[in-house]
Amino acid sequence: MARNTAIFSLGTGISRIVGLLREVVFASYFGTSGRASAYTIASLVPNLVAQLFAQSALSAAFVPVFTDLLQKGRRREALSLASTLFWIMLIGLGALTAIFILAAPLIMPVFIGPTFSSGLNDLTIGLSQIMFPVILLLGLNGLLVGILQSYDHFTIPAISPAIWNAVIIVLLVLLAPHFHGKDEIYAYAIGILAATGVQLALAFGALGRIDFRLRFSVDWHDPRVKQVFILMLPVTIGLGIVNLDQLINSAFGSLVSDEAPRAIDNAFRIYMLPQGVFSVAVATVLFPTLSRLASRRDPAGMRRTVGSGMRQINLLLIPAAAFMIVLPTPITRLVFQRGHFNTHSTHLVAIALFWFAFSLPFGGINLLLTRTFFALQRPWIPTRLAAMNMVVDVIVSLALYKPLGIAGLVIGTVAANAVMAALQLQRLRTGFNGRLEGAQTTMITARIAVASALLAGVSWVVWYAIDSVIGRSLPAQIVSVGAAGLAGVWLYSRAVLAMRVPEAHQVSRLIRVRLGRA
Repeated sequence: MARNTAIFSLGTGISRIVGLLREVVFASYFGTSGRASAYTIASLVPNLVAQLFAQSALSAAFVPVFTDLLQKGRRREALSLASTLFWIMLIGLGALTAIFILAAPLIMPVFIGPTFSSGLNDLTIGLSQIMFPVILLLGLNGLLVGILQSYDHFTIPAISPAIWNAVIIVLLVLLAPHFHGKDEIYAYAIGILAATGVQLALAFGALGRIDFRLRFSVDWHDPRVKQVFILMLPVTIGLGIVNLDQLINSAFGSLVSDEAPRAIDNAFRIYMLPQGVFSVAVATVLFPTLSRLASRRDPAGMRRTVGSGMRQINLLLIPAAAFMIVLPTPITRLVFQRGHFNTHSTHLVAIALFWFAFSLPFGGINLLLTRTFFALQRPWIPTRLAAMNMVVDVIVSLALYKPLGIAGLVIGTVAANAVMAALQLQRLRTGFNGRLEGAQTTMITARIAVASALLAGVSWVVWYAIDSVIGRSLPAQIVSVGAAGLAGVWLYSRAVLAMRVPEAHQVSRLIRVRLGRA
């Protein structure tokens, strides 16, 4: 698991960095302008539908059933199930995609605030129609990735997003000169669609490594097909938390200003860098393991795995949150401020990033705990909790968006994620008869918090000292923010090792072993 987590973290880290580069290129072309916000809203709806009804929902419902068949030595039935689901999805999602394309002029205005002009409304609709086929492509890709992960093949799923991002960047640069004015952003939407097709092709190619061959048949009588779709129903809501938060932020953001949706989305991209590298990697790698433990009816093994996973996430995300809290403006300035992205844009994004940072550990814990319920094939539990989560998000956002603007919307996300984490922990603890290594996790998390406070302090001091001396040219910003991060990480690593955090020593041993082999 440590090896797979390291591989997935490395691949995901590269993908997130290239993804951030994609956002930097996008920002240099479009800043936080109205057309950038139009794209943000246009992309959220197809991405949300893909997550809720296809990609993540199907993968989370499919992996436990598929893994259970493999564990019982019923490989032929497992492959038959996968083939049947592929063709059902191709037909069903293809029809759904066509409906969304035709109905876009009716659907998209629901998510557009009154600050948008008629021109931006039309642009939002047009962009969404180009990107709605992503629903079909992502759905099929989610199924294939689930098959690969069930066989503990994580390399292609980890690196394909990096290729996806690279294709988008190249196509934006190549196609943008062929469009004019506001229509220039269509080059980006076309790049998204083409890159998603490339991602699906990579997953198809990786299936050859596990000797998986797609069958041209549909077994409508397979009871496990029904089982997967029954599991998908609650998973659809449970895995939609992050995406629904984004949709709420963007929809309410359009009530604040034309710039708010894009500013929140830019901050979210920075927020997702550590989230994707660490918590997504841990949860993704542990998911098949948790599914196997659940299939073996090994609650003790599941408790140890979940407890260790939470502590690993806290070890990595709490210091990342502390760094973002003390340096939101320097981070945003370094990443985005160039081209059409000006100091005003930096100010808006930094506000959102500051508040997003508080949500970072809660978001990571939520992802792991939700996957744990899915592994147990008890998806209705996080579904009910997710409904409560969304109510909290909407209430807090509605109460705060007028007085606080962008900050109020993100605070709604923070509150919702904190409530969700607490409720999931309580319910999972009850299911495990009160035993979830809570005391050990609390004690270690307290040590991590102290070490993170040291990281925050030294990071700010180092950044301020260097920034005051060498200024804010791009090389100077790289030096000041980079030195602040390195100094903070050095002090943090020394602190957690000195305070005998077990997970820190595990990471240290893994690094020493890898360096020794190299």
